[in-house]
Amino acid sequence: MNDDSSKLLSTSKDVVLALQHLMAMFGATVLVPMITGLDPSIALFTAGIGTLIFHLCTGGKVPVFLGSSFAFIAAIVAVRDSHGGDLAFAQGGILIAGLIYVLVSFLIKKIGSEKLEKFLPPQVVGPMIIVIGLSLIPTAVDMASEHFLIAALTLAIALIINFMGKGFFKQLSILVAIIVGYIVAWRVGLVDMAPVIESKLISMPNFTLPKFSISAILVIAPVVLAVFMEHVGDITTNGQVVGKNFIEDPGLHKTLLGDGLATMFAAMVGGPANTTYGENTGVLAITKNYNPAILRLAAIFAVLLGFISKIGAFLGTIPSSVMGGISIMLFGMIALIGVQTLQNSKVKFDMRNVIVMATIIILGLGTGLLESIFDIKIGIPISETDAISGLSLAAIVGIVLNLILNSNRSKA
Repeated sequence: MNDDSSKLLSTSKDVVLALQHLMAMFGATVLVPMITGLDPSIALFTAGIGTLIFHLCTGGKVPVFLGSSFAFIAAIVAVRDSHGGDLAFAQGGILIAGLIYVLVSFLIKKIGSEKLEKFLPPQVVGPMIIVIGLSLIPTAVDMASEHFLIAALTLAIALIINFMGKGFFKQLSILVAIIVGYIVAWRVGLVDMAPVIESKLISMPNFTLPKFSISAILVIAPVVLAVFMEHVGDITTNGQVVGKNFIEDPGLHKTLLGDGLATMFAAMVGGPANTTYGENTGVLAITKNYNPAILRLAAIFAVLLGFISKIGAFLGTIPSSVMGGISIMLFGMIALIGVQTLQNSKVKFDMRNVIVMATIIILGLGTGLLESIFDIKIGIPISETDAISGLSLAAIVGIVLNLILNSNRSKA
């Protein structure tokens, strides 16, 4: 095979892998604007541009895709409802949240990310990753509930190819599973092609500028407290998958800067806040292809989708049951990486570390259950109506508890 043929084959593989990443992020990225009332086309556009901004800030070293953040949904809806349905005020709050991210990145650059190591040892990070993965599975199951048999079929095909496939075909496990699941869903009448027929080929997204109010900012900006630890967990997870420490190189301050600037850009034009996507980290774990350039190519495709209505409409016809089946595997892989983090770091399962790990997992996964059983509100209040709970509460309590229990020993 001559050099030109080899380059063409390599390019073709990159395109297919990029499309697979696009498939993985698409459902969740457009779901956020569909729930909140924001424009899905703008969400795709800002996800692509945001990913490119992130890669620019991190020197193209981190194979990450940025998509719509679920953490901001409740706050966006609250601001929308309290401001007469005007989502521009939510954009203003999101912009300030992104600015806080940027300011935190400058602070971390000044004090050094190595200072975080004493606060984020493996016995804290591992359970955080487990919680990130497992806490997303109910969302995947809810998506799969539209048609469990199709979801199960899609999941089974992906797992079979992943465990039994070889070479490049194995890397396509997700894409092949989605295609087969889509065809079956179409045959049983779950696919509605009307949006594709009715949409224009190319259209300009309805970009809007932000507006600002103190009340909107106070509702949305504190969400940063919840997503900061999620960011650290996602970047750590991504590094565990790739086999590199991205907290050190390119540095947590650069990943936070990329995330913050991407979120600010999204807010400026009418998109939701951006965040690193576990779905795409799951794709990395399955395909074993960690080339960041493939994520940038996927980002370019996402930008184009913001303008090519027909393609975006077609991808939007993928039944949630198909995406739910795939997401179960992706989120499960993330949880498994958390277990591997504990194993590879050789964490001692003594009483102190077990207490720390159990506390993080119980608070991270069971806050809602505990609140319903005891009829109490568990969390750290940040306003009259909102409180830090779930993963962020688990992370904060876990970090503090670990410092208390393990302060007298240098290594777990």
